[in-house]
Amino acid sequence: MSDIFFVKVAYASGVDGFITQVSNLILNPLLKFLFVLAFVLFFYGIVQYVMNPENQDKIKQGKSHMLWGLVGLVIMFAVWAILQIIIDTFKIEGINPKEGTVELKDYNPKYPPQ
Repeated sequence: MSDIFFVKVAYASGVDGFITQVSNLILNPLLKFLFVLAFVLFFYGIVQYVMNPENQDKIKQGKSHMLWGLVGLVIMFAVWAILQIIIDTFKIEGINPKEGTVELKDYNPKYPPQ
């Protein structure tokens, strides 16, 4: 489960090292941070809602925090689910988003074309 939040990108040769480093050092930690931030916002909203039953402003703020934290979590899970649905629906072979690999078939065109 820990790798479903990583960005999986297929790279062209030549820029592989740079893009891999950007993905590993910037994008993956950023996605983890955003997921944790959405969860903390949701949890903070629950605490704010439960701890202030007499203050209507705090209850309203707590509901808002819970809603936006939940929206963030749903969006992050939905992107991953949509990717899986597309791969499964069109039976795309050679792409493994869990490992971040793409296998391409050899391209050997015949010359001259027949």
